[in-house]
Amino acid sequence: MKRIVLIAMIALVTTLNGCRQSELEELYPDPGKTSKATVENFFAGVLQAPVIYVMPYYWRFFVVESPTMGHYTQVLGWVNSEKQYIPDASALNDRWTNFYTGPMAQYRELQKLYEESSEVDKSDKRIFMLAATIFFYDQTQQIVDMWGDIPWSEAGKLKTNLGDLNKSLPKYDKGEEIYTAMLDDLKNIADELADINVPAFYQNVFKSKDFLNDGDLTLWKKYCNSLRLRMLMRVSGVPSFQSRVQSEVAAILGNPSKYPVVDNNNENIMIDAKAPNLTTYDNPNSHWRIVDGFETWGMYNLAPKAIIDHMVNNSDPRLPAMFDPNADGDYVGLDPLENSADQNTKISNGLIARYDTATFSRNNFFPGWVITAAEVSFLKAEAYLKYSLGDAKAAYETGVKQSIELYYKINSTGTFRAPLASPDPADIDAYLQQPGVSWDANTDKINLIGTQKWLNTGISQMPQTWAELRRLNKPDLQFMVDAGSDQPNPPVRFVLPDTEKKLNSENYKAVQSTDNLKTKVFWDVD
Repeated sequence: MKRIVLIAMIALVTTLNGCRQSELEELYPDPGKTSKATVENFFAGVLQAPVIYVMPYYWRFFVVESPTMGHYTQVLGWVNSEKQYIPDASALNDRWTNFYTGPMAQYRELQKLYEESSEVDKSDKRIFMLAATIFFYDQTQQIVDMWGDIPWSEAGKLKTNLGDLNKSLPKYDKGEEIYTAMLDDLKNIADELADINVPAFYQNVFKSKDFLNDGDLTLWKKYCNSLRLRMLMRVSGVPSFQSRVQSEVAAILGNPSKYPVVDNNNENIMIDAKAPNLTTYDNPNSHWRIVDGFETWGMYNLAPKAIIDHMVNNSDPRLPAMFDPNADGDYVGLDPLENSADQNTKISNGLIARYDTATFSRNNFFPGWVITAAEVSFLKAEAYLKYSLGDAKAAYETGVKQSIELYYKINSTGTFRAPLASPDPADIDAYLQQPGVSWDANTDKINLIGTQKWLNTGISQMPQTWAELRRLNKPDLQFMVDAGSDQPNPPVRFVLPDTEKKLNSENYKAVQSTDNLKTKVFWDVD
């Protein structure tokens, strides 16, 4: 990973204005001196560069996501404190920098190499470019959803601009413009993938480089269209997108042979925790071990009250696969409306349930979630409900069943304890009739869908959990107001890093007025 990051740094987007060339060369060495530059290798680099933010590793979980998105979505129990809704700048700086020195830099180098290739090579290696673009757009969407307007179309082009620092300082693109460009491109990619023919030799090379989908072209088609569906529904409340959303969602869901999506848990888009370098418990890199992210200080595996209460009150079959009971054998979550003294007393006395040790913190094979069948089913349910395209109830209930199946499937991969037996189908059917779950018994269908999305992605995909919670405002979570802070409630976006304000200062002026914790990203219209 360190080697890949060093390779990528040459294309760093936010370059010090007036930085000396010698400093630049020292910080961002020429990739040609450290790795053989090929389309195939840079495709692998695009996948590998952000892996620390795909796999549930210590740094991602403990340092960056849990104190921010995990807190703002109540998928983790949290002890209240002063200024708790002001995110730590250093953690967010790392997430921002990883995107630009990682997938962005790798992708720009891949683009350059691909465009310089012969027409024959372009044809033979087309799949590498298409797949890399899908994954890069997935990463880009997350950054836009967290920050809003970002440098994008002109970013990462230092080498393309022959080292011209001033020319390489990128403008800011509006979030809606980035979404539009990506949706346009993904539509074209989906059409191209529908009829793609990859030569046998390069199919084998692709398989050897592709540790996300193992070279499975069908899964890449499903990934592409599932990502399109996610992005389209994310902007479905924006007036300027509504016509497009309804048309393209109808085209995707109405033509599964041309535009297939992830339909079951065997098709989930995930990075498997493979030994030795991608395992999550005994990983040779101590900074990547999932156990440290959950169990350090005994604070990052606390069960949240909102999730526990919903699960207990509705007899959720996922409960034993997701949480360990407290010292009394009960499932009790940490109340975000209690003062910190009372919260700490309950924690010290072992009265708060914890995230399940076998499924999560000591499971060597907990995967990195990208897109799951349950997420796609909930997207379908929302689309069917809004646009009368299909059976929303069936899609919703399918998503619930897929989520239950997924958590037990992941639990079964652990070796810390004997795996749990999968719940009886009758218990799952009974759960679907519970007051807080039943489709027929509830008029607020969006609340049902949003709540199940929240339960499903939870801590495993906190960027998606936070995005959907802001978009749908479902479920309705209650937070303690931090009256002594100028940020009394959870933020609705992140602020840009100080380094970006300093190093790309002229372009930053265009977004300065909206760069605060209270200005919503463009799709957050409710």
